[in-house]
Amino acid sequence: MNKTKPVILAIESSCDDTACAIFDGENILSNVVSSQVVHKNHGGVVPELASRAHLSHIIPVVEKALEVAEISLDKIDAIAFTQGPGLLGSLIVGSQFAKGLAVALDKPLIAVNHMEAHILAHFIEEPKPVFPFLNLTVSGGHTELIVMKAPLDQELIGQTLDDAAGEAFDKCGKLLGLPYPAGPEIDQLAKKGEARYRFPESKVGEFDFSFSGLKTAFLYFLKKELKSNPQFIAENICDLAASLQTAISTTLVNKTMKAMEQYNLSQLAISGGVSVNSQLRKEMQAACEDRDYTLYKLPPAFCTDNAAMIAMAAHFKYREKVFSDLDVSPDPRLKRNPATA
Repeated sequence: MNKTKPVILAIESSCDDTACAIFDGENILSNVVSSQVVHKNHGGVVPELASRAHLSHIIPVVEKALEVAEISLDKIDAIAFTQGPGLLGSLIVGSQFAKGLAVALDKPLIAVNHMEAHILAHFIEEPKPVFPFLNLTVSGGHTELIVMKAPLDQELIGQTLDDAAGEAFDKCGKLLGLPYPAGPEIDQLAKKGEARYRFPESKVGEFDFSFSGLKTAFLYFLKKELKSNPQFIAENICDLAASLQTAISTTLVNKTMKAMEQYNLSQLAISGGVSVNSQLRKEMQAACEDRDYTLYKLPPAFCTDNAAMIAMAAHFKYREKVFSDLDVSPDPRLKRNPATA
């Protein structure tokens, strides 16, 4: 356990992606993800279907990760897994598999917080932020502002109070008749439209986020327009997408810039699946350039749910000898470590 460059096998199963990555202390040797397409037919993730799919995907995904990394199980120094937050059934599959593997190989077990891992994904490749920095995490179910003081010292200063940015994209996209997940579809449509319609910006709290008001305003706006023109959505889909995207992006950028100023920080990192959004990246980059801040953006493969970020977080935990007992339980509402919250 004194290795400075441990080889870590990491498993991610928090929602509907089954993933496994191998990290050798310097490089991600493999990062395999199996996504579940069955949920598209239901307009969102169905927990029971997700956990069943994890059961059938996890062994092939782990075998593929080992194959791509060209490494055998006897070379693994630790097993990491996502403890939470996420869907309970999905988390159980990943945690039980990881425990079994750790016991079979007689290797240490490392439980990882999914949200903390999203941030630490920035240390997988260059360029890497220098502490302290601010991180905005925007994903399907979470929107958080975190002051990063060290890899395992993360101060939560703002978070979602109801709907997260990703949920706003998906729920409003459903109103537009778009398939799940709607975020990528809205991003593409918005490029062909103009933000002609104005929707409310979240004003709740200083650094907290709330997108339920936007969702409601969007719903009632559509209902009103459809009464007089049943083809309103079809005729204005690109402008509606651009307007919705602008409302979400503006809220995220304004609150983030306010936090950067108040905490006197000059480096900003963004992570999570929604951070791939092209308008958000463009507007955040422009805001940072205006203020002489440095912005760090991850490659898309490390933004959406993946096991490479779990491996990276586990690497820092291994270095500090933060290991888990076999009685560790998956927690769908897992909070940050009290020492780092």
